[in-house]
Amino acid sequence: MIFSSSLFLLYFLPFFLIAYFLIDRSYKNWLLLFASILFYAWGAPKFVFILMASIVADFFLVRQMSLQEERQRRLLFWLSVILNLALLLYFKYMNFFADQFHVMLGWIGSKPAAWTKIALPLGISFITFQKLSYTLEVYKKRHPAFEKVQDFALYIFMFPQLISGPIVRPGQIAHQIAGREAQENTDWRLTGFYRFIIGLSKKVLIADVLGVTVNEIFALPPSGLSTGLTWIGAIAYTFQIYFDFSGYTDMAIGLARMLGFSLPENFNSPYVSQSITEFWRRWHITLSFWFRDYIFLPLAYATSRRLPKEHYLGLRADKVIYLVATTVTFLLCGFWHGAAWTFVIWGAYMGVFLIADRLFLLKYLKRSGKIPAIAITFFLLMIGWLIFRSQTMSDAWYLIRRLFLFRSGDNTVWLNPKFWTVLAVAIFFSFWGGFKTVEAWIGKLYANPGNKLMVTFTVIAILLFILNEATISSSGFSPFIYFRF
Repeated sequence: MIFSSSLFLLYFLPFFLIAYFLIDRSYKNWLLLFASILFYAWGAPKFVFILMASIVADFFLVRQMSLQEERQRRLLFWLSVILNLALLLYFKYMNFFADQFHVMLGWIGSKPAAWTKIALPLGISFITFQKLSYTLEVYKKRHPAFEKVQDFALYIFMFPQLISGPIVRPGQIAHQIAGREAQENTDWRLTGFYRFIIGLSKKVLIADVLGVTVNEIFALPPSGLSTGLTWIGAIAYTFQIYFDFSGYTDMAIGLARMLGFSLPENFNSPYVSQSITEFWRRWHITLSFWFRDYIFLPLAYATSRRLPKEHYLGLRADKVIYLVATTVTFLLCGFWHGAAWTFVIWGAYMGVFLIADRLFLLKYLKRSGKIPAIAITFFLLMIGWLIFRSQTMSDAWYLIRRLFLFRSGDNTVWLNPKFWTVLAVAIFFSFWGGFKTVEAWIGKLYANPGNKLMVTFTVIAILLFILNEATISSSGFSPFIYFRF
């Protein structure tokens, strides 16, 4: 079940909200947990029992860990980490490892071994990282362990953010699970409603429209892919993936707000970034902070303890530490996104420009001025998204070369006025956050716009809901891009 489906919008959500608002407060968490399990089981019934079993096992492991002294504490910590990583490695990466093994067998002339493909559970990457956040926070004594298994299950399995985040840490939501009476009011429900509709509109009215043309362009044979069409496809995909993923985040935050929960923001106008470094402070913020706090900083600290000298290969030790920690972090980040070499290369590509920023690039981008810096960063991101979308590196290299060969092709894709209009809208709303006054206004709009504006935006949200539902009914199913991660 996905948010942008008639099943969810017309049946699941209305019936759930009616029950949630009418039920006694003491049963709200139980209802939300039951609805979350039903929500997940609808799309992945075979995996819901595995994930629920792992949640129960994690609860008791971490609960016991919090009561132990250092040696036993460390043992239980690693048991929890290994349990979660083993599930992720098996379900998400075993097919990749098997494929690489078959390739190596081919090198020595052996036949591929028999292998049955393993299905990927929805949202396992996000679920795993959220569970690891809990284990790490309790192990470091930054947050106490949950007292009740149902509270921990709700922290992991709450359906608004279950499939694609934001990645929530226990300190951000545990107190809300315990009690959120002050946030269960009309203002929160209305602001949550139109935040949800903003996200739905991003997905249905912008991302899905761009996606139709993007898929047609990149499905063309080589003779049909001209330089101009490649540029259009690359630009359109750059906006498609942003509006698709940020649309999901807006819907998740909006749904949670309607229920009295406050989830962390995950996007902040990333395409107005003036460097790749700034981009990763604005894009998928909860994932960026996760890798920073749990991978990059521990790696940097561990590396610094092993570098007694002040300079290495002409570089200061602090830059060498940054280079090592960034390289490892973004290789892991790329591999987290998907079990394919294209994702690993994409992670390495991002890491290279982060290192370049630290060594010299930030200085030149700052000198170039705001608009040139944004344009250069956007171009680098567009190339990165071509790698990200490609099935193989040869496909990615072919597309990147096409951008600069200035060749014509047998164009069979009709770039209709609707596509151009939606692309123009996407460009406008992607870059308007670059103005500080607009950025401040957006923050106010999402939090509490005031009574007069709230009424206006509620009416607009209702009209947009009708338009979105009409579009969904006529166009059919379109999954979120990040569902496959």
